[in-house]
Amino acid sequence: MEEKKNIFKSILRYVPGILCAAVIAVVSQLAADAIPVHLISASVIALFIGMGINAVVKKGDILSPGTTFTSKKLLKFAIVLLGASMSINTVLQVGAMSLIIMIFTLATCFGVGYFTGRALGLNWKMSNLISAGTGICGGSAIAAIAPVIGATNLDIAFAMSATFIFDMVMIVLFPYMGHALGLSDVAYGLWSGTAVNDTSSVVAAGYAFSEAAGEFAVMVKLTRTLSIIPVVIIFAFVNARVKIREEGVAEKVNFASSVRRIFPLFIVGFLALAAVNSLGVIPAAVSSVLKDISKFLMVMALAAIGLNTNFSDMKKGGGRAMLHGFIISALVVIVALAVIYLQQALGLID
Repeated sequence: MEEKKNIFKSILRYVPGILCAAVIAVVSQLAADAIPVHLISASVIALFIGMGINAVVKKGDILSPGTTFTSKKLLKFAIVLLGASMSINTVLQVGAMSLIIMIFTLATCFGVGYFTGRALGLNWKMSNLISAGTGICGGSAIAAIAPVIGATNLDIAFAMSATFIFDMVMIVLFPYMGHALGLSDVAYGLWSGTAVNDTSSVVAAGYAFSEAAGEFAVMVKLTRTLSIIPVVIIFAFVNARVKIREEGVAEKVNFASSVRRIFPLFIVGFLALAAVNSLGVIPAAVSSVLKDISKFLMVMALAAIGLNTNFSDMKKGGGRAMLHGFIISALVVIVALAVIYLQQALGLID
């Protein structure tokens, strides 16, 4: 009986932090939905609300167990559920034209991003989270890769902030630039779908140009999101090698333990659901529900990360992180446009 009471007390410790994150997530989602144009995602709102609360309220130990659980465990569970909405069929629908651009933009993000991060003195985790957020899909990519490489809450907050700020600029400028450059609906959809980061920002920038461009931009964005799968696997290998090197046990590593390090259970679950969904086994209605649950849990996780992040800590390296995000985002915009012009010259797109 005493043991059951202890278990109950142990579980009860998590409730305040989880509930707080859930309330922030609901408020953030309502706020995002209330904005007439999708200018900002709920996850970004949740992150900043959490950071704002942390700045003015001394939460003590009462929220810490729950917020830590939400930012770590629930985030991983959200990533598993995200796999149910991933399908290789989306790639086939959009076609090779977007994949070519994505190859170039991803190479720019992670290639130039690596040297930019080193030049600015950022740690490799923060630098690559910024590159992933810029090259793949904003907050979702950052949330998916962060637990794989063991990124800190501060790394995540910096990466989210860096990609978000540039997104806000692109939402305003992209439609005007697209018209000034004389881009067709397809060309502009490709450009905004590959160069703008967050999904809500792609929707805003795409439909501001035209309905046809908006629809195509969203399809391109969905295809781009699929690159989370190989990138997560690659970073799992990279992080495993870094740990092995740091621990100095490169020649004594047990194979089974290495596999577990490279493929934690949440990655296995994510890949399994993505594979099953690609085969058409998961009904569309179920896939949609699981995706909504995944998105809400991610918003909760980012609220928890915000609750554990101090503005004072962000001041120390904020300028360098923002500069990193600006450089990589600007290069992606230029590279994507250059590849689109090349494809038009070759007659591959209109």
